Amino acid sequence: MNQPPASTASRQAAVAFIFITVVLDVLALGIIVPVLPPLVVAFLGGNTARAAQIYGLFATAWALMQFVASPVLGALSDRFGRRPIILLSIAGLGLDYILMAMAPTLGWLFVGRVISGVTSASFATAAAYIADVTPPEQRAKSFGLIGAAFGLGFVLGPVMGGLLGTVNPRLPFWVSAALCLTNALYGLFVLPESLPPERRSRFSWARANPIGSLRLLRSHPELFALACVTFLYYVAHEVLPSTFVLYTTYRYDWTPRTVGLTLALVGICTAIVSGRLVGPIVARIGERRAALTGLACGAVAFAVYGLAPVGRAFLAGVPIMAFWGLYGPSAQGIMTQRVQPSEQGQLQGAIMGLRGLSGLFSPFLFTYTFATFISNSSVYLPGAPFLLSALLLVVALFIAWRVMRTAVGFSGSIAISEKPAEHA
Repeated sequence: MNQPPASTASRQAAVAFIFITVVLDVLALGIIVPVLPPLVVAFLGGNTARAAQIYGLFATAWALMQFVASPVLGALSDRFGRRPIILLSIAGLGLDYILMAMAPTLGWLFVGRVISGVTSASFATAAAYIADVTPPEQRAKSFGLIGAAFGLGFVLGPVMGGLLGTVNPRLPFWVSAALCLTNALYGLFVLPESLPPERRSRFSWARANPIGSLRLLRSHPELFALACVTFLYYVAHEVLPSTFVLYTTYRYDWTPRTVGLTLALVGICTAIVSGRLVGPIVARIGERRAALTGLACGAVAFAVYGLAPVGRAFLAGVPIMAFWGLYGPSAQGIMTQRVQPSEQGQLQGAIMGLRGLSGLFSPFLFTYTFATFISNSSVYLPGAPFLLSALLLVVALFIAWRVMRTAVGFSGSIAISEKPAEHA
């Protein structure tokens, strides 16, 4: 099936497949979360301190590959279409999990993690597919479904990984491989191409490399400003995976069970807002106000997290944090209307590249902040990392408010750039 989906029903079916693909890919990523650190410890003969250092290297390498590969895959999808890039990435991720399941040494496990960083960059192509098949006024709702897919996958993945890991620490890798390969086989028969040949553009390394891809974000002042806001959004988000467990265990004496239940609650609230509420809210107040509301909710929630004296107060911030999810789909919906159809892959690759770039240094920023403020006798502030994230979102909110207030078209319809595409 290589023709673009034409009818409403076929478009909905294509979006549904992309939703399922993201769920399964994130589920596969989440399944290995509980078993990958213990596996690294086992390879190092039980040396936990050394394993923590190596695991940090794994995380940095994964983020670096996201930064490098996202623009490349996005540009390739602009040239050859979304379908082959999505299917090859899914299949590649499945084969990579087999490699990790059979890894005889720590070096091979590291190679597998690097490859997974490359193949997981297909999320950019999935987002470009959504932009291809969805009318501009409905894109925020569709991007919200992608956010819901992430939330659902991260809720179910670690739970499944923990259960499977008790049977065998390598079993989660085999299950992840089976999920990805089955999905790739299914997509081979049901996924149509979304980008017709006449709307494709030539592949160029000048546009596909991480630095070159950022030039597209500078092609419009509004697009560049929103890219800066999105980068701050991604940096602020890194406080959760880098310090959440450390912080809640240190300050509230939470057990692994409490941490797991809280993460499940976060995922459920995120899925509800992203999957059910983004569309109606954007339809009622518009993408601009929805994006600003999301940033404001994120700043408030991080402030609650950082200042909460007890665990129950911390939990009060979870539903507020869920509405932070309004920003991503709304901002993506706005940004997709500022580029040509033949540039959607490059745009999404550049956005995912920003996410990878934030992952290169943000974990160190927040863990260092946490360590500094719990060991400083004069200024003892365990919640400092979350307060820093709140401050970053306040800055992002100000930038977004300024650009959306002054930019022509942001209050209503947004004109697509008239720059001609360079077709193949």
